[in-house]
Order: sequence, then C-alpha cells, then structure tokens
Amino acid sequence: MSRRRRRKSDSNLGTIIGGVALFLATAAIGVGVWVLHNRAQAKPVLDKVTLCPLDGPKEITAILLDVTDPISDLTATDLRNQFQEVVASVPAGGLIQVYTLTENPSQLGLSFSGCNPGDASTVDDWTGNPRLVKERWEKGFQKPLDEVAARMNEGVAGKQSPILAGIQRINVEAFSAIQYKDIAKRLVVASDLIEHTSTYSMYSDGVDYSKFQRSGAPDQFRTALNGASVRLLEFQRPGMKFDSLQLAEFWTKWIMSNDGKLDRFTRLEGIR
Repeated sequence: MSRRRRRKSDSNLGTIIGGVALFLATAAIGVGVWVLHNRAQAKPVLDKVTLCPLDGPKEITAILLDVTDPISDLTATDLRNQFQEVVASVPAGGLIQVYTLTENPSQLGLSFSGCNPGDASTVDDWTGNPRLVKERWEKGFQKPLDEVAARMNEGVAGKQSPILAGIQRINVEAFSAIQYKDIAKRLVVASDLIEHTSTYSMYSDGVDYSKFQRSGAPDQFRTALNGASVRLLEFQRPGMKFDSLQLAEFWTKWIMSNDGKLDRFTRLEGIR
C-alpha cells in the first residue's frame, strides 16, 4: 500500500472515531438533561399556605393534646421529646395537625395544620435551592411546631375532660374527609386518659370496660377509625383508684372496638 493511501485510511479512521466520540458525548449530555428534567418534574408543587402537595398529602398525623389539666414540668419535658419524635417521623408531603382538647365536647382547638415540605436534604443543587428549601421548612413547619411544644405545660383545670369526643371529632373532621380517604392515618393522644364527662366519668365509674359498655358513652362516642394507628402518651395523676395498666387495657379495648390499631402506650415521666 502506498504512503498516500495509508494516510487517507488513517484520516478516515480518525474521522470515524471522532464522530463516535461526539455522538457518545452528545448522548450522555442528553441523558443527563433528561434525568435532571425528570427530577425537577417529579418535585411536587406545594400549596403556599399549607405547604402540602397540590394533589394532596401522602399521609396524615393528628396529635390531640389534653390541656384540660396542668402537668408537671418533668412530664412537659418528656412530652416535648415525644412530640418532636413524632414530628420528625412525618415524611415530606405528610400532613400534621395539632389539636388541643377543651372542656367543651363539641369544641377542639387547632394549633397547627400543615405539611412537611421537605428540608434541604430532599433537594440537590442541580434541581433545587437547598437554602430556600431549608428556610421554608424552618419557617413554615419546624418553628411553629416548636412554638406549640413550648406551650405544652400551660394547661388550665377544666370541668370536663372529653377525650372520647375529641377523638371522635378528629376522626370525623380530618380522617374521614374525602380527600384523605385513601392515605395512611395516625393519631397521637397525649393526655392523662381519664375520661370525665356527664355521660361517663372514670373518676366515679372507674375503668371497668363492661361498666362503660352499659353506659350511653359507647353509642355517643363511637367512631369508625378504619385501621388508623393510635399512639397513647399518658400523663400520670396521683391518688387514682386505678393504675396505668388498667387504663391501657381500657383504651386498648375501646380502640379495637372502633376498628383502630393501638401502636403503643407510653407512660410519661413525672406525676401531678
């Protein structure tokens, strides 16, 4: 083969290799752009007020705080720790609602309602702005919940403690809402768990579940929990005729009879 032909062949080979390399580089860039685009598209659009995805939250956690009686400082500290643990377990896109029990069975206070928008760890520098996401999470989610936690020992003695009515109202107004029908639901009740109303009072009637069943309370406060998970945080009270184990047995029976699932029963530190 002549030197001229060999040079021409080498030139053609170089052109082919260069073309292949250019094609591969272009394809890699295209794939990268496609991946980044899909990541950006996958990020949910959030409501500006609730910080919930516009297509609805992934799950809902409702916390019922019983402030119808004061609690000790130690119990309040333990409660704050438990509260923050629950808050930390809410995933991005999960809705959390914090209610306060009042002595009025038909009235609940709503201290907070909003979704976890995700913190800076849920975004990267390519598809989002971690600094702005962190700021939104702190201002719209973590800070207001910290403020709720700070007020947990501000209970004022009330004439009634309608815990059953409070759970029923949360279930009807929040869990049973049509937009939340198909998502996981979790209820956390922080209370001394001593039901006290004109219909049924553990102070006078005790915690014998068979006696409770003979009262008008089961019909008045029945509510279909439909598999919702329930976690109980008990404030201890001195001088009661029943203990925490008996309380746990009562509430376990009531939750199961209303188609709920007891997650756990925790007796908080301190007593008052």
